[in-house]
Amino acid sequence: MTTATTTTASARVIRDYDKPLWRRLLLTREAAIVGLLIVVAVVAATSIRGFGQPITLTYLLLDIAPILLIALPMTLIMITGEIDLSVGSMVGLSSVVTGALVQGGLPFEVAALAALAVGIVGGAFNGFLVTVVGLPSLAVTIGTLALYRGLAVGLLGTAAVTDFPEFWSDLAKAKIAGTPIPVITIPFLVLVAVFAVLLHFTPFGRGVYAVGLSKDAAHFSGVHVERTKLVLFVLSGAVAAFAGIFYTLRYGSARGDNATGLELQVIAAVVLGGVSVFGGRGKIYGVIAAAFLIGALASALRLVNVTSDVINIITGTLLVISVVAASVLAWLQRARRRPGRTPAGAGTTAPGAPMDAATAASSDERNEQ
Repeated sequence: MTTATTTTASARVIRDYDKPLWRRLLLTREAAIVGLLIVVAVVAATSIRGFGQPITLTYLLLDIAPILLIALPMTLIMITGEIDLSVGSMVGLSSVVTGALVQGGLPFEVAALAALAVGIVGGAFNGFLVTVVGLPSLAVTIGTLALYRGLAVGLLGTAAVTDFPEFWSDLAKAKIAGTPIPVITIPFLVLVAVFAVLLHFTPFGRGVYAVGLSKDAAHFSGVHVERTKLVLFVLSGAVAAFAGIFYTLRYGSARGDNATGLELQVIAAVVLGGVSVFGGRGKIYGVIAAAFLIGALASALRLVNVTSDVINIITGTLLVISVVAASVLAWLQRARRRPGRTPAGAGTTAPGAPMDAATAASSDERNEQ
């Protein structure tokens, strides 16, 4: 059983690297999203009045900043085959905690640190239920989505806190000198570098992919599966809390219903960006490009007076198309393979594996998507 599982994961990796470099870079879902983003940006800039203006870029970056931030840890979580649906509620809860403490007389800096602590505790609670108790992350985070939102609404009710220090409120909306780029871009770029290095250039990142490909194979390869997932859920909670603080300052209001539905936009960006819903596949740059694509489409449509409901329909359609396209591509790849054919190199990766295990790996529907 273990040998077959290991061979399955090995064959999947081999199929990723048995093509020329240019094909691995250009003929991918991530590259397709980048290309589509460029097309949308060029068409919108040349055909929609105001889209190419610097102010449009400023508001585009401000609008998608929470999505971009939360999508970074969400990418790693979904690569392991898990999901965190509570991030939108955590944004709301951290916003309320910040507002309530400031209203109670604490300095904003102390309130913000307390909100970050709440995010860490909330993420750790999700991770504990998933990794220690052994509950499915989908069920756990649906529950904590309601729990954290309930706490947020319960703390402030229908009231809103709007009295925040002018310095921090202005900083959240400020632009880098001489450019239309908001200051929030700086911490985002720092987090991009951290998560990109963590995922693509460290043993921890290789363990993340291994967990998504096969938990059993990862475990027998020395990866601490439960600890890896716990760390990722903690990171997700912390980043969501940081996004909540920014959200509060950007809109100048702490409310219990802040960021309602944000988790769906984050998941749409992650899946559209090439991360497999079954785990084991995905890259940071594809997710970033997808978030910009969704934001650019929404910005362009708003400029031509398209309602928010229609924009949500288009975003949902893109998400469905991305999932269906992944399934169709996987089916085409399986159809091109001759029955019983062993993937090239599978024998060298797992010399002790029986032939039928390698053959089963070539038809593994889960990892192909």
